[in-house]
Order: sequence, then C-alpha cells, then structure tokens
Amino acid sequence: MSIFNAINTSASALTTQRLRMDVVSSNIANAQTTRATVNENGEFEPYRRKMVVLEEQGRRFDSFLQQAQGNGKSTGVTVSQIVEDDEPFKIVYNPNHPDANEEGYVEMPNVDPLQEMVDLMSATRSYEANITTLNASKSMLMKALEIGK
Repeated sequence: MSIFNAINTSASALTTQRLRMDVVSSNIANAQTTRATVNENGEFEPYRRKMVVLEEQGRRFDSFLQQAQGNGKSTGVTVSQIVEDDEPFKIVYNPNHPDANEEGYVEMPNVDPLQEMVDLMSATRSYEANITTLNASKSMLMKALEIGK
C-alpha cells in the first residue's frame, strides 16, 4: 500500500469531474443546435444530450489478480463511457425556423438547461470536495515529514 493512495484517488476524481463539467458545458452550448448530426436517411438531427458514465478504477481482471497477490492499486474513479441520452427531441412550434416541417414544428435538442445546471453544480461541488481531500492528504504527508526532523 502506497502513501500516495489518497492523492491518487483524489486526482482520478478531479480528472473525471472536470470531464463531466466539460460534457455539461457542451450540452448547454448546444441546447439550440438543430443540425448536429446526419441520420441514416441523410437528414439533419438535433443535438442529443450526452452523459458521463463513471465507474470504479480497477474493475479489470488484472487488478483483481494484483489485489489477491497483495499488490493492489489505489482505487479511484474513471470515465467508462460517454453516452447519448435517448430521450425524444422536444417539438416546438416555430413556422419561421429554417428547420421547421410542413406543419411549422421544429425538433429541438433534448437538453434541459435546468437539469444541466444542476449537473454542473453537482460536478463543481464534487470537484471542490476532492480538492479539499487532496489538500488534507498533502497536509498529513507534510506533517509526517516534519515528525522525522
């Protein structure tokens, strides 16, 4: 077991929360994008909300083997994938929009700005909590070094 396990765990969490904030920012920036991708029919589709899926580090077989041998790595968190939300697009009546259909309706992205702000606040708070944990670990290591003087 390394004395840096707590620091490595906090570092992995900081990295994942930063990516989570980037994905949320991308969702907010594209909340009005009606031509993000082209579907299999050759038609434009609105932007589809993206979500970050996190998982514990060390969930592979080699990490279990090392843990059984007593050489376990530090735990932490990592991004396993970024998935698209399969919620349907919002239908808005706006006959003047360039992407409006014959009835005047436009498919808008499935991004809810309120939900994105809550996700952003959650990621920010997690980031701040991990900075506090990192600073506490650093302080404990510094105090341990002072004992040796």
